Amino acid sequence: VQLQASGGGSVQAGGSLRLSCAASGNIFSIADMAWYRQAPGKQRELVAAIGRGGATNYSDSVKGRFTISRDNIKNTMYLQMNSLKPEDTGVYYCKVVSGYLDYWGKGTLVTVSS
Repeated sequence: VQLQASGGGSVQAGGSLRLSCAASGNIFSIADMAWYRQAPGKQRELVAAIGRGGATNYSDSVKGRFTISRDNIKNTMYLQMNSLKPEDTGVYYCKVVSGYLDYWGKGTLVTVSS
């Protein structure tokens, strides 16, 4: 399974970005999908997750600002990020669970300036 994340970039505080993560390859069945991020000098943390049925959960820091979604036909996950803050800066990674294994994308950089 290969994951291709895209949509990162530089934006001013208050702006928006939409990340995408497309899965390809020998996909058995994708169960959970999630976005993580890693800020400079910090550990990787969970941002948002979505189950195959659409159940979602978010970190407290992004609730009300970020929306995770998925398209099970296209095997693609999205993260709509609104009202971005400088503390949202970091590399965003997508992760999927398929066949009881975890797969990670290479990450896409999001930079939010004040």
